[in-house]
Amino acid sequence: MESEREALMTISQNPAVLRGKPVISGTRISVSLILNLLANGYTFERVTEAYPQLTIENVRECLAFASLRMENEEVYDLTGISPF
Repeated sequence: MESEREALMTISQNPAVLRGKPVISGTRISVSLILNLLANGYTFERVTEAYPQLTIENVRECLAFASLRMENEEVYDLTGISPF
């Protein structure tokens, strides 16, 4: 598989496309859609059958993108902070 940085190059964000959601470049297929399909039991092959314009590598790139996003997520301890 290509490097994580290269995977990011195949994922794009543009405010004019799906309101800026991350999509597979050149499509209107969002990363979140692919992740949702995988979470609901689709195999890589089934995803590419449902969306023939995608490759198995595109599906892997969505996972790499999500992984990088989670790695960079900042978590704050809100214990003891009242919501009011």
